[in-house]
Amino acid sequence: MTLAPHSLIAGSSELGGGDELVARRAADGAVLAPAFRSNTAEELELAVQAAHDAFDVYRATSPADRAAFLERIATEIEADKDEIIARAHEETGLPVARLTGEVGRTTGQLRLFAKVIAEGGWQGARIDEALPDRTPLPRADIRQRKIPLGPVAVFGASNFPLAFSTAGGDTASALASGSPVIVKAHSGHLGTASLVGHAIARAVEASGLPSGVFSQLFGSGRVIGQGLVADPRIKAVGFTGSRSGGLALVRIAQQRAEPIPVYAEMSSVNPVFVLPAALAADPEKVAADYVGSLTLGSGQFCTNPGIVLVPGGDAGDAFLREVGERIAQANGQTMLTHGIGDAYREGVAEREASGATVVARGQGDSTLNAPAPIVFSEAVEAFGEALEGEIFGAAGLVLRYDDADQLREFAEQLEGQLTATVLATDDDTDAARALLPVLERKVGRILFNGWPTGVEVGYSMVHGGPYPATSDARSTSVGALAIERFLRPVAYQDVPDALLPEALRDANEWGVPRLVEGRIQLPSGY
Repeated sequence: MTLAPHSLIAGSSELGGGDELVARRAADGAVLAPAFRSNTAEELELAVQAAHDAFDVYRATSPADRAAFLERIATEIEADKDEIIARAHEETGLPVARLTGEVGRTTGQLRLFAKVIAEGGWQGARIDEALPDRTPLPRADIRQRKIPLGPVAVFGASNFPLAFSTAGGDTASALASGSPVIVKAHSGHLGTASLVGHAIARAVEASGLPSGVFSQLFGSGRVIGQGLVADPRIKAVGFTGSRSGGLALVRIAQQRAEPIPVYAEMSSVNPVFVLPAALAADPEKVAADYVGSLTLGSGQFCTNPGIVLVPGGDAGDAFLREVGERIAQANGQTMLTHGIGDAYREGVAEREASGATVVARGQGDSTLNAPAPIVFSEAVEAFGEALEGEIFGAAGLVLRYDDADQLREFAEQLEGQLTATVLATDDDTDAARALLPVLERKVGRILFNGWPTGVEVGYSMVHGGPYPATSDARSTSVGALAIERFLRPVAYQDVPDALLPEALRDANEWGVPRLVEGRIQLPSGY
């Protein structure tokens, strides 16, 4: 489709009525056509009211219809993928190959949620049958299912213009739950957001759904972002971004007359614990793998391995030498925006000022907004406030330790993280076993003998963790379980069968699995 600089308000594609917004090329900051405009508070009101009006109709759709809707979104995105990839490449500087893969991930997670909906287990159907003859008191017929919370505000992320933005995991899981979605598009990729948003709008229309099921707005955090979170008709928020941005939304949500959940993914340094035998087996390979993971995508992953712990001694020295050689030869890559590039440079300068030793620095290119990758080193006992903050980009910190006790002590100091990785052999089993209970308390995903920068979209993935990795450690923003964020349970006591929702009626018309008297009951052919 032809790129239009239009917001989407309940199916209506229109230029916003506010200030002009400029889309820029990530590499050189050049202005990209067309010119966008911010939405106004009045336009936000229209979008929110449309979502509110659409909610009861949309949540009543059958699993089959809702699954078909998500499938249709995926198909519409694929139809425009060439235009989407080309625009995203200009706006973010991400390579075409990476963006091609991200289109596949985005459509793949939409189809995963279509499958989740069709399977029906997400409804959490439970039945405790009446026991009228029970003594001393009879038991009522009690049935339970989960229903969607209501309209959800989703904030697009900078580093994944597709998979964590307009049609990303927050949007897919909220729509899967039966909740209408209003997206605040990220200012770093306005054109990409517009193309994807219009693909969703076409799917809404083709599926015969109320137009208020999806809207997308452009504008500032103050007018649009804060306005969305504060509006009483919005019932939950999905956010991926900085700690300061996430906490600002949490505060607004908690100050409402009716507080709502904010599922904010914020900051993580994703420590990697390299145990002695694993390093001794091949320090050069561990170093090569580390540098590859650290510099992937200019380090602009929320799961980037920001801290690596290696033992002192000859193997640790060999590791650092190899890291130094590889980093020195590494070229900087275009960062997502000039603001992100500036923040990276400031973070590196602060770390240098803290006295951390520079192991090596790569080659930067200021004309392409591609700052140099860098790795620092310190003794683990020097770790503290000056070193613990996340630098968003290809800046790594290697900490040297002497024994397993220091590893466990370090782990106990950690803030909450998205991931922790352990590189170990059978000879490291005792040290690994001692670490695991601590890591379980600190992180959302524990990896062995891998690197954290890949996040599989599936049924078992957890992309979350204790604060400040996220604002709610009980959830995940990736994988099938993400739908649970936008659901709540409702019990039905002695409700006549004809008035029960389909999933709870005796006939089980939607064919969903149910927990009946504490036992899983699968429908025929499930």
